[in-house]
Amino acid sequence: MQMKHTLVALATVSAVLGGIAGTSVPAMAEDKFIKVDGSSTVFPITEAVAEEFQKAQKGTKVTVGVSGTGGGFKKFCRGETDISDASRPISKKEMDACKEAGIKYVELPVAFDALTVVVNPKNDWITSMTVEDLKKMWEPAAQGKVMKWSDVNPKWPDHKIGLFGPGADSGTFDYFTDAINGKEKASRGDFTASEDDNVLVQGVSRDKYAIGYFGLAYYEENKGKLKAVTIINKGATKAVEPSLETVMAGTYLPLARPIFIYVSDKSMAKPEVKEFINFYLKNAPKLVKEVGYVPLSPAHYELALKNFNGKKLGTGFGGKNEVGVRVEELLKREAHL
Repeated sequence: MQMKHTLVALATVSAVLGGIAGTSVPAMAEDKFIKVDGSSTVFPITEAVAEEFQKAQKGTKVTVGVSGTGGGFKKFCRGETDISDASRPISKKEMDACKEAGIKYVELPVAFDALTVVVNPKNDWITSMTVEDLKKMWEPAAQGKVMKWSDVNPKWPDHKIGLFGPGADSGTFDYFTDAINGKEKASRGDFTASEDDNVLVQGVSRDKYAIGYFGLAYYEENKGKLKAVTIINKGATKAVEPSLETVMAGTYLPLARPIFIYVSDKSMAKPEVKEFINFYLKNAPKLVKEVGYVPLSPAHYELALKNFNGKKLGTGFGGKNEVGVRVEELLKREAHL
């Protein structure tokens, strides 16, 4: 009898907890999580999208990390993240790592960036630099030899250059070295390196003789304490500033580039990831501009959405970066895993 009374009591408690004033209380829905990591350049865009998405989708949490493009791909190819932010295309080594782990992906360009060379506002000898000047300053042969501004140009101060740049795990480092020095990762090593662009901003803003480079959004955010250098491309005579207008016009060369997100095919099966990417590409034109980057055209975003929803797996690059690639052509290319 004791057992029977106990069961009745438990049933009564359960009924009380399950219904208040004749209404039933639904089970608490568990939060869904989307994990993103990678490029510090793409971070401001993904963070802005994540904030807006989480307002619209209360039960979904989006975490956005900053390991650099290379660090992000390491996690992505181990299956630790759903989405990888990248300021350059996936490399052959990373493609192989993903293949080995059974990770397939869709490659989606989300914006244009104008990789921006910056100096301190007190710098009164630089308004523009040629690609050749930058190469002389940053190439591997410059290490231990090109130490003063006057070593680059005798008209410039006989004072040590403070060099600040992204670390080796950064896609910005890969793109800059390819565009300026002619080979990815070919760079002098005696500079202050960081995957955190805010560290580079602080370094240049505190040293009159410093120079650095990073994505346009970090310059736009810190215009008051930095000066952007206009760039004269090889064979050109006109110096061009990094801006939305010059990137759209195709005149900011060779440092304009598309930036990307990569989405794991396994994660695409999750409804919340599918919703997030559709939200990302539909809201990108407005949010990309807000954080200081250059949006793609509406046709580009439509094509990217079509590639995502059609599960077009792989990369249009085949493991190698390309300076001056056209986004429309890239989105139509055959993709390779």
